Amino acid sequence: MQDVLVIRTPGAGLHEFTGSVERIVRASGIRQGLVTLFVQHTSCSLCVQENADPDVRRDLDAFFRRLVPDTDDPSMHWVSHRSEGPDDMPAHIKSALTAVSLSIPVADGRPALGTWQGIYLFEHRSGPHTRRVVVHVSP
Repeated sequence: MQDVLVIRTPGAGLHEFTGSVERIVRASGIRQGLVTLFVQHTSCSLCVQENADPDVRRDLDAFFRRLVPDTDDPSMHWVSHRSEGPDDMPAHIKSALTAVSLSIPVADGRPALGTWQGIYLFEHRSGPHTRRVVVHVSP
């Protein structure tokens, strides 16, 4: 079974969509297998991360902002691609450093996530965006 999720982000940060993936897995009827997620964009990524303490998400976002600041930061003077704004090329770099696809086992008809794990779209652009995530569930 395959479906596409449309996720609207208000801007940079980690945006959880675990519930949407769980619904697709449940609808597939597959009890044991694999769910594969793929984001169809080059300036955001996917990750499995803690979903209990929001400080974890804020700290991760802050870390990546420090690691790869916007191109208007003097440390980014070497960047050539600037036509789509100061956050665009840094978003591409962050996406290259992280994952654009995830594979999660399916057990008992659910993604086999740990107690405090959630599935996130990691938006690397500052403004709102509409993102597409392909969800494929296989036995």
